[in-house]
Amino acid sequence: MIRARSLRMVVAVAIVATTLVAQPAAAHPWHRHPGDEAGRRADASPADPDRAGRASADAPFILTAARRPTAGVDIADAFAAHEKLGRISTRRDDRWFLVESDGMPDHPLMVGIRTWQQQVPLPQKYTGDNAWRIPLRPVPAKEPASTKNRFLRGAIALAVNGIPIFNPLNNRGEDALAIGELDDYGGHCGRADDYHYHVAPLHLEKIVGKGMPIAYALDGYPVYGSTEPDGSPMKPLDACGGHEDGTGGYHYHALEKYPYLIGAFHGEVTEREGQVDPQPRAQPVRPALPPLRGATIVGFEATAPDTRKLVYEVSGRKGSVEYTVAGDGSAQFTFIDPSGRRTTESYASRPRGGGGPGGGAPRPERGPPRPGPGPGPGGPRPGPGQPRQGDRASMERNGPDANAESARLASGSIAVSSPAFAPGGALPAKYSCDGEGISPPVAWQPGPTGTQSYALTLWHRSPDGVKSYWVVYDIPADVTQIPEGARSVGRTGLNGKRRAEYDPMCSKGPGVKDYHVTVYALSGRPQVAAGEATREALLEAIDGLALAEGTLTFSFERGARP
Repeated sequence: MIRARSLRMVVAVAIVATTLVAQPAAAHPWHRHPGDEAGRRADASPADPDRAGRASADAPFILTAARRPTAGVDIADAFAAHEKLGRISTRRDDRWFLVESDGMPDHPLMVGIRTWQQQVPLPQKYTGDNAWRIPLRPVPAKEPASTKNRFLRGAIALAVNGIPIFNPLNNRGEDALAIGELDDYGGHCGRADDYHYHVAPLHLEKIVGKGMPIAYALDGYPVYGSTEPDGSPMKPLDACGGHEDGTGGYHYHALEKYPYLIGAFHGEVTEREGQVDPQPRAQPVRPALPPLRGATIVGFEATAPDTRKLVYEVSGRKGSVEYTVAGDGSAQFTFIDPSGRRTTESYASRPRGGGGPGGGAPRPERGPPRPGPGPGPGGPRPGPGQPRQGDRASMERNGPDANAESARLASGSIAVSSPAFAPGGALPAKYSCDGEGISPPVAWQPGPTGTQSYALTLWHRSPDGVKSYWVVYDIPADVTQIPEGARSVGRTGLNGKRRAEYDPMCSKGPGVKDYHVTVYALSGRPQVAAGEATREALLEAIDGLALAEGTLTFSFERGARP
């Protein structure tokens, strides 16, 4: 698969390189410069010491050998080619090199994806205080932090074209490339319709030229392609996926097979909520949708300056999503499903806030969609805002993505909350084994038309897999809350210990951990035997019934007693 994909990439790279050289930025309306201030910064040459936002006297533009990641290369030079074309804007302060972009790469997008989450690439506002930050003075870590089954949320690096690079493993710990989630350039969109890579963007090697990095890890060290900066063959790599350069510097290398890049962070990073911190947030303009079973993306094109059209195929029949993005960030979508049904939706731009890179909500947490029948009864029907296929109903499959919006993590439009703690906040001790151990109060917005019942699960993703703490189903359609300690709402299923009760949080390992309450709006009552109503059995039972869902995330640490 890798060889075939690489072959396609080589051909496409030639096209992209020609486009980058031949066409000015004005020919790409979605690559508008991010703001007047950023535009003024871009007018200065990357090598101009008087450019706006340059380093102070004690943070020289050319870093000393003790500070630079790789000898002879300044970080600004790596991003210069794309900055000159107006694709990105850069600046620096006394600590960070900051990169602003709209998150839209200048190469073909989405084609080749076989496991599609129904997201499409929309411009993002990675600007101002929401810009990407790369440390100017990376510090070697005493103990490198592995990226295997860790840092599965958010970005781990930034490509020199301003596009974030996420962990090669998706948020379920699966090789995103191997299971068909990525396009021919190794990228796809998150739940905020934000485009990002999951593998090394090796096509950038021919664009940036010999001796230049193709990306920078968020620990501050550069990422080179398949050769050394001087063009010589790649030297043996350490467990982090890089090596020292012989002059006191360090850099990573990108590979065409797993782990693709950055097996562990050589430099110090701060981990918060499963991702490197700080990093910017993507912002959705529409609700995220569940995967579309059996769909393959076969086309993506610009039909007008601000309009894009994505074409997909299901069981030999084509559907499309065409959308226009206005200057204020609002968007209008036209959906034509494989049966020919046409619908439209309009979405207003939302104020920035919440979420994380990749969107205001995580991608649906399940495996690749199972192939299903074509359009018609029981087949996939992509709708304007909420399709009704239900492949195991959603994100609970293995854990949240990098892009969590506190109270709204659904593939539909249910907002889940609790009067006992804020979204993303700490669980009060009374609901854990440090206190009374009673179940917390949970509330949610009513489901869409057709909702006949609700189901609820409380779960946590550990290194050993998903653990289940609370299962409630057959909740009546007119009920939108479960009071504190209640046992008479709906039917209580089996927790991970196979007991029909709430299992209070009682983490054995050190540190803060994230837990999730997912509520499903269902079009019927799940058929599951009371003595077998585990989380897994419930997900099987609601396959095809889920109309919408939402997830509330909270944290817990033993002994914290909030």
